[in-house]
Amino acid sequence: MTTATRNATTLLLLTGAVLLSSCADEPPAPAETAAAASVPGAPASAAADAEAKNAAASNVKESSDLVEFAYAYPREAAMIPDLAAWLDNDRATRRDALIAVARREKAAAEKAGFPYRSHSHLQTWHRVSNTPRFLSLSAEIQTYTGGAHGMTSFATLLWDRNRAKQRQPLDLFTSGEAFDAAIRDAFCAGIERAKTAKGIVAEDAPGSPFGKCPPASAQTVWLGSSDGRYLDRMTIAVAPYEIGPFAEGSYKINVPVTGALVDAVKDEFKRDFLPIN
Repeated sequence: MTTATRNATTLLLLTGAVLLSSCADEPPAPAETAAAASVPGAPASAAADAEAKNAAASNVKESSDLVEFAYAYPREAAMIPDLAAWLDNDRATRRDALIAVARREKAAAEKAGFPYRSHSHLQTWHRVSNTPRFLSLSAEIQTYTGGAHGMTSFATLLWDRNRAKQRQPLDLFTSGEAFDAAIRDAFCAGIERAKTAKGIVAEDAPGSPFGKCPPASAQTVWLGSSDGRYLDRMTIAVAPYEIGPFAEGSYKINVPVTGALVDAVKDEFKRDFLPIN
């Protein structure tokens, strides 16, 4: 073999190696990933998990003379098959209930000779935080059932990756009473500040339905994270009529995650919290 032939052969081999290396660095296509997950011997959930990695956020809307319905959740939730299935079922349940009530109300209104007002359910889940263990979601829900005004309510959920199950924030604490005791002062002070910011003087008259600070555990709790690793933020969402008349609207009270609060956390979850100094 001549020197020129050897050099040409070496160049071809090096070029092929570079090309192979370049191809190896490219991520597999979705179809290739799905095919690999479907081969005999692959984990039972592999195909669903592969598909979920490419899942998009869900946003379903429906509008008619009978109802207006909307239900959405973020991509982070769509990427967890079991959680997405629960959310899809929750969406279907709420839609069916809305339509059933709306049909009854419409029939009753027509029979009585009154105009029917379209009912609605508008719900959007938002990501609060996404730590290695927990995906925390919050929802604000707007509903209308034909009355003088609509209503605002809130929802919360945690997806526990370690246990592959859904939880409520209070599930992480030893008891609702321990949770309340740990944050009562900060929560009640937060309510007073929020009312003052709205120009509202807190009621303290005997017998007033809004004169007492309610237990935080009876409200909606959202757990958040400032660093994406630990739960170190918390907001208590308070719906209308809970601490004031409808005209006051709702409140969102931020409460610090203190050492006293973490002391009320179950041992299994203490390492997932980071109290303030």
